[in-house]
Amino acid sequence: MATRQCAIYGKGGIGKSTTTQNLVAAMAEIGKKVMIVGCDPKSDSTRLMLHAKVQNTIMEMAAEAGSIEDLELEDVLKVGYGNVKCVESGGPEPGVGCAGRGVITAINFLEEEGAYDEDLDFVFYDVLGDVVCGGFAMPIRENKAQEIYIVVSGEMMAMYAANNISKGILKYAKSGSVRLAGLICNSRNTDKELELVEALAEKLGTRMIHFIPRDNAVQRAEIRRMTCIEYDPKAKQSDEYRQLAQKIIDNKNQVIPTPITMDELEGLLMEFGILEEEDESIVGRTAEEEVAAGGA
Repeated sequence: MATRQCAIYGKGGIGKSTTTQNLVAAMAEIGKKVMIVGCDPKSDSTRLMLHAKVQNTIMEMAAEAGSIEDLELEDVLKVGYGNVKCVESGGPEPGVGCAGRGVITAINFLEEEGAYDEDLDFVFYDVLGDVVCGGFAMPIRENKAQEIYIVVSGEMMAMYAANNISKGILKYAKSGSVRLAGLICNSRNTDKELELVEALAEKLGTRMIHFIPRDNAVQRAEIRRMTCIEYDPKAKQSDEYRQLAQKIIDNKNQVIPTPITMDELEGLLMEFGILEEEDESIVGRTAEEEVAAGGA
């Protein structure tokens, strides 16, 4: 059976890397062979699998060695919990160059060195999702990843990022096989969050794959640089990640998304009472001016 290549996108800080590593750990627990390719400049996509602060990245090691041609696959590919293969693409020093270039270089190197062996059931790309630079679109632009999952919450900016990512998928879906496979809600305990994310999924033409409740078990595991699955396999949260993993394994629902406009997104938030009706008369008015006008 062919390797399924999946990319997990989402705005910075939404919990992409934690979600990816926990669901991959759940897959490994049932014998799936998986590789994680970290495509985020923070290089935190594999730390829980390796019990490490940060894995050495392909870009760092290439700079030390002189060039990417001087690296061997075993230099950059580490094996973590459940025999999961772990790679971090890395990027340039902050403020220098495009971090997306690290993603392009890393994926090309992994392909040339035979990292995508036929035994793999899944490859997961963990990708920064609120930067629209072309490098971060690499997994979808080059048809590396066919299944895209977006981690989202009921917060406005997380939903805004999810809609933007859907626009990127739509652009490349027209010429390739990339598809949106669903939204994963990483709960922030916001008002009407479940219903709101389900409504957004419907607008985008997809569905919410799973709702992950907020639980301190995740933080307790992360302090030990471990996934919930490994640290406390009996925890209720570990079962949530097992359910998510199984839903992804069984998922055949892949669509070309139907992104919405900013007005439609704000309309959705108004419909659920998250945003109030826009009042143009208050735009640009200070608190003092509002008091003078009999407002606040």
